[in-house]
Amino acid sequence: MDEREQTIGQTKKWINDVIIGCNFCPFAAKVVKQQTIHYQVENSGTPKICLDTFLNEMIRLDGDATIETSFLIFPHSFEDFDDYLDLVALAEKLIFDKGYEGVYQVASFHPLYQFEGTSYDDAANYTNRSVFPMLHLLREESIERALENFKSPQSIPDNNINFAREKGLAYMKLLRDSCL
Repeated sequence: MDEREQTIGQTKKWINDVIIGCNFCPFAAKVVKQQTIHYQVENSGTPKICLDTFLNEMIRLDGDATIETSFLIFPHSFEDFDDYLDLVALAEKLIFDKGYEGVYQVASFHPLYQFEGTSYDDAANYTNRSVFPMLHLLREESIERALENFKSPQSIPDNNINFAREKGLAYMKLLRDSCL
């Protein structure tokens, strides 16, 4: 298995074991089962190259309706969380600048993810702590459709935080780390 396949395999394990296993995203199991996720590994740490790859993912989604969502994975870059947040801001600006606002949105995941106002060792951060820095590109239309049939979608973040805190820091860290 080459490094790209290993990175994708570890990401898939994290999605299955953490995101689906902890029900952090009640919609993830369906796209995993349907195999409608595209995984793109980008080894560059140069923001311009990474943003070009991000733009290419939006173009890929434009051209292939069979892909529901895309994960852009950075296994060797953006280790610093603040640098990663700068990339997220640039990706969101690119969505706007290229006329994709309302078409796509980006969700952010990082191994050192920390919600504003939380301590670093708050287990709640593990709802977004992934095995690698990554940008998750989602179709807004799909999100809207999924939310139509979901009772109390506004409760999802609080439910996730409560679950992670009930399980505790050691459990959440072990679960995520077991994906590597």
